[in-house]
Amino acid sequence: MTQLDITGHLDATEETTEQSPKLGRKRDHTRDPEILDAALEVLAETGYDGMTIDMVAARAKAGKATLYRRWPSKGELIIDAIACMKQVDYSRLPDTGSLRGDLIAMIKPPSIKDGQRKLQIMAGLMSMLSHDPGLADAANAAIIEPRAAATRALMQRAIDRGQIPADCEIEVLSQISAAMAAYRVLILRKPVDRDFLISLIDGVVMPAVGLGRPNGQTG
Repeated sequence: MTQLDITGHLDATEETTEQSPKLGRKRDHTRDPEILDAALEVLAETGYDGMTIDMVAARAKAGKATLYRRWPSKGELIIDAIACMKQVDYSRLPDTGSLRGDLIAMIKPPSIKDGQRKLQIMAGLMSMLSHDPGLADAANAAIIEPRAAATRALMQRAIDRGQIPADCEIEVLSQISAAMAAYRVLILRKPVDRDFLISLIDGVVMPAVGLGRPNGQTG
């Protein structure tokens, strides 16, 4: 075989190799929810700076190599985890006949606990939010916006009922509770409990929409 034949044979072999599909074991994504939830737990406990992918692997009882293949950086892991956080089910919003009743019906022990966990996660992200607008958007979409959107829906329903004025700034008012809850957890380091949330509804939200405090409210 001449040098030309050898070179041509090698080129053909390389071309065939490049064109052939790479075979390998299909990645198993069935454990992704557990891994992503473990990432959020570690983030809430340690903060973003203290978190490592190795810590998440240990919490999820998963192989480190598996996590590093799926998420080369902890930022990418957290973005996926935030995107998969449980969202508000808008088809099951309470309908008590009044805005105050609807808002109070949204306050349930599981939702309070979940809300505090979300705020702890947000606290863990604070060190990175100013540096990564994309992560800030993802955090807001998963943690703050779902609750605000549910409140907006309840306020719009109250407008449709004729209980509150149509010109209420529901876009702004829907963010009051979320903003004050975030301040209480992140700055004051106090828990967000039922009494606190009801005090926001009665002392801030109801007067803001023109319904007054409970004794005088008509909604």
